[in-house]
Amino acid sequence: MTVSEKTLEKLYGANAVSMQKARYEAAVKSFEDIYGKADNIRLFSAPGRTEVGGNHTDHNRGCVMAAAVGLDVIAVVSPCKGSIVSIKSEGFPEDVVDISDLEIKENEKNSSAALIRGVAAGFKNAGYDICGFKAYTTSNVLKGSGLSSSAAFEVLIGTIFSHLCNGGKVSAVKIAQIAQYAENAYFGKPSGLMDQMASSVGGFITIDFKNTENPVIDSVSYDFASSGYNLCIVDTKGNHADLTPEYAAIPAEMKSVAKFFGKSELRDITKEQLIENIADVRKVCGDRAVARAFHFFDDNERVGKEAAALRSGDIDGFLKLITESGNSSFKYLQNVFAVKSPEEQGLVMGLYLSENVLCGRGAVRVHGGGFAGTIQAFVPTDLLDTYSETMEKVFGKGSCYKLYIRPVGGTAVN
Repeated sequence: MTVSEKTLEKLYGANAVSMQKARYEAAVKSFEDIYGKADNIRLFSAPGRTEVGGNHTDHNRGCVMAAAVGLDVIAVVSPCKGSIVSIKSEGFPEDVVDISDLEIKENEKNSSAALIRGVAAGFKNAGYDICGFKAYTTSNVLKGSGLSSSAAFEVLIGTIFSHLCNGGKVSAVKIAQIAQYAENAYFGKPSGLMDQMASSVGGFITIDFKNTENPVIDSVSYDFASSGYNLCIVDTKGNHADLTPEYAAIPAEMKSVAKFFGKSELRDITKEQLIENIADVRKVCGDRAVARAFHFFDDNERVGKEAAALRSGDIDGFLKLITESGNSSFKYLQNVFAVKSPEEQGLVMGLYLSENVLCGRGAVRVHGGGFAGTIQAFVPTDLLDTYSETMEKVFGKGSCYKLYIRPVGGTAVN
């Protein structure tokens, strides 16, 4: 089983071709060790994603920007007759799912089997065919990094069903919507659509959630590899335990401001309305809720500006907007450290040290949900080694990951 170097370069970047070639060969061998040799082997891939713009805006029907990255889940697949889907993921027990039964199983909640059954149900509900197959998967999408390993797995399953059973005709947008349905209804997690859409569509994308039933998705064409910058994610090794109340407070407080005006989400009011009534809103909702609402309005508007900057090739303007967004997250959204644990501020340390190395070049910001975990940095190529060494000196070897912006989403590889 061979994969062309041209394909691997497109998916992972020129520097990763030899490594990825060996990775696919090892995955094929693992498949054969488990399921035996097969003449009809197919290879598939679905990427993780990074949030670029619109920090905590989607849950109030706002706009976001995201991008697919070179870390992915790959699958070695052999179609088979019948309705059994067997998937052995590296490091996990085999999942065996009979897709002739598409009922939601309470005992499968929070499991990969639930995602497999849920994606199959989503295809069937949409009028597409489903079929049995055997697969071995392996992932290098970092767990707990905000790069959405679960969305990549869901999109991978959808991509396999599309190509094996439907001639590859199911659109990337539809696969993302089915993946979200599987996660919400079968897995039991009420996630938005950004993660699945970025993984399925690929490249830079913006999503406008004003109409949540029909979000507006736009691809943003930009060759980041030739920009002179590198995208880095730094794991500050923060403790994620007991942070659910911190995350939950953000949409709740934003929506409390909307409720003051008789609306459900901030997308239905304006910043001008808030400023005009700010004295009364502060009394009812509190200052942090108002500050978070201000962040929503400004970051929502920034997404369109970021997309316009990339489309026009204005990388400096784009990075300036990323910096503004990061500053807004820190000052107004306030998701850089947990109020209940003020002694632990790994994200703050990472942001300060990043700015110290970058000296006004590039950009750095909190990544994803915040409070603990990762920061995102756009680092000039001539500073990449210094930046990586500085971060790993503080947070440990392997804590700084250089990511490739991948122009392709979920795809058949061979």
